[in-house]
Amino acid sequence: MLMKINPENPQQRLIDKAVDILRSGGIIAYPTDTIYGIGCDIMNKKAIEAIYRLKNRDQKTPFSFICSDLTNISDYAKVSNYAYKTMKRLLPGPYTFILPGSRMVPKIMLTKRKTAGIRVPDHNICIELVRTLGNPIISTSAATPDGEILNDASFIHDRFKNTIDLVIDGGNVPGKPSSVISLFDEEPEVIRKGLGDVSLFE
Repeated sequence: MLMKINPENPQQRLIDKAVDILRSGGIIAYPTDTIYGIGCDIMNKKAIEAIYRLKNRDQKTPFSFICSDLTNISDYAKVSNYAYKTMKRLLPGPYTFILPGSRMVPKIMLTKRKTAGIRVPDHNICIELVRTLGNPIISTSAATPDGEILNDASFIHDRFKNTIDLVIDGGNVPGKPSSVISLFDEEPEVIRKGLGDVSLFE
């Protein structure tokens, strides 16, 4: 199913429809402030496993996930004062922060070091999805197995219509991934330079 949602003022009834799909273990594609993401409810292990199969990805490489705000992040990660101040300056925005995961994060979503990748995108659709659902949602790129990022909702729908329950058309997105910053051990480390400015950490 392909559903158009206003990216500036998402219609709540349509957000509710998408959240019903997430709650029932469904997989959706949705726009962010960087690229289109593929996701599910972080608390649904079967749906997470289905995304691993869809992406042909080893479970030793966890996906990142989206929170709605900084308060939401502190439920799912151990946030030091330094990490909090850093994220407060940059979020919402095109960054993924690697932080020590809390007990709230399912084991399948943690690395061997017990860290998790967390995003708060500057995009109303995904923020409202998380707020309405009440849990974070998985964030992995809508891409082909060879890594080509798909940035058109109709094209994503055609490509994944047999494996994704809903594609949200929220219009154009930049088409470049987020910058990934590790804030583990209080030592910032740039893991990937993406859309977000990383000069603060260099």
